[in-house]
Parts: sequence; structure tokens; C-alpha cells
Amino acid sequence: MGGHKDQGGGGRAVGDSSVVSGPATPPSAPPRPPATAPPATPSAVRPGTRLRQTLVVVLAVASGATDAIGLLALGGAFTSVMTGNLVILGVSASSADGTLALASGGAILAFCLGAALGARLAGSPQPGDPVWPRAVTLGLVVELVLVAGYAAGWWVTGGEPGAALTLLLLGCMSAAMGVQSSVVQRFGVPGLSTTYLTGTLTTVVMRLVGGRGVRDVQHSLEILAGLVAGAAAGAGLLLLAPLAAPVLQLAGLGGVVAVAALVAPRR
Repeated sequence: MGGHKDQGGGGRAVGDSSVVSGPATPPSAPPRPPATAPPATPSAVRPGTRLRQTLVVVLAVASGATDAIGLLALGGAFTSVMTGNLVILGVSASSADGTLALASGGAILAFCLGAALGARLAGSPQPGDPVWPRAVTLGLVVELVLVAGYAAGWWVTGGEPGAALTLLLLGCMSAAMGVQSSVVQRFGVPGLSTTYLTGTLTTVVMRLVGGRGVRDVQHSLEILAGLVAGAAAGAGLLLLAPLAAPVLQLAGLGGVVAVAALVAPRR
């Protein structure tokens, strides 16, 4: 009597447009934008970089004090500024000053030996190095031993070593500065130095003239200021309390080694 019914008993007309052949497909979600990887952390903000910078400045302070003491009290030669010693060596040759030649030439030789030793101890920068590699601390321990040897000789003679011992103490400090100069290269930071800073000063001037802000050269300025402060302090100790002259070097270098051994490996 009515229209033809579906034999499945569902009660729907065969021609009903609401009948679908399969399960309903939910509407697709709008495409998500591609994920953006977080920016790589630059070395300037790596954890521990600020600590390393502080310790490097302390090393520059010790270096400045060492150079001042060598120049004023140990034969008139530098312990880390080998460019200056090369000039002094040339002057001594033209003036036939044998004492000055021995001091400057001996300092150059000792510095080279120390730099070679430091390079062997610290090695070259490696991929995956922490901010403060353990090899740097090892090299600084050797430097501390050399500085302690100089301090012992200084104190035994009451701050007035004879000619032969003066050359020996100058050699100890120059070797120590050679170790420090090569050890800090393990950090792999271009232009980083705590001893010879002519290149650092040149870089600061070039960047400032090139439009960089002071913030961009802040670390270099801190190292330069540390060197000057150390030289002033070392010279002041020689004038006011000669026997205390090695204390600044030992305290600064010993403090760096202690902090590096306790804190730096964790960063």
C-alpha cells in the first residue's frame, strides 16, 4: 500500500539521501604551523661563561702584578710581554748591557718553555668541551707551583735576591706566564688572552670605531682593566710592603684554581 520499504527493516527509504555507506569522517583540523626550533645558545650566554670571564679577569690581574714585579725588581724584564723583551734584548745588544741581555733573553727562553709545557698539558680546543675544561685547571696548577717557587725564593732572601737568584726567579715567573698564555687557548675563544694584550686592545679599538657598542667589547675591557689594576697593585706592594709582593699572585692564582676545581667542572 505505501512506498516500497527497505528489506533490512531499518524503516528508511532506499532513495533517502541521508543514508551513507560508511562511518562519518570528522572535519580535518586546520594545519599547524611548522614548529620552530629554539635558537641555539651562543657561547656568550652558556651557563658558566660569566664565571669563566670573572676567573679570566683574575688571571689578568695576576699577570699584571707579575709583569710589574719582574720589570721593577727582577732585572728589568717582562714576564709575559715578550714583544717588550725582544725590544729590550735588541737595546741591550746595541748598548752592550750584558745584565739586561741575560734578563730579557732568559725571560724569553723561560716563557717559550712554559708555553710549550702549557700547550702539552691543556691541548687544543675540542668539540663538546665544557666552558672550563679540566685540562685548563691542570695547567694552572702547574703555573701555581712555579709561582710558589718564586715566592719561596723571594721570602727566603727577604725580598732582595742576588744576581743569580734574580734571574732564576724571573725565569720561574716567565715560565709561569708562558703556561698561562697557552693554557687559556684551550677555551677556544678567538682573541682571548690574559697576558699579551696588544691584540686585545687593537680589537677593542677596531670594534668601537666600526660602530660596535661598549657592551660588545665589555669582556675585553674587563681583562685590560684587570691587567692595569694588577700592575698597579704589584708595584704598590713592592714600594710599601716588598715581602708581601708574591701574595697577590698566589692569592689570585690559587683562588682561580680552587674555584675552577670546585665549581667549573659542573658547568
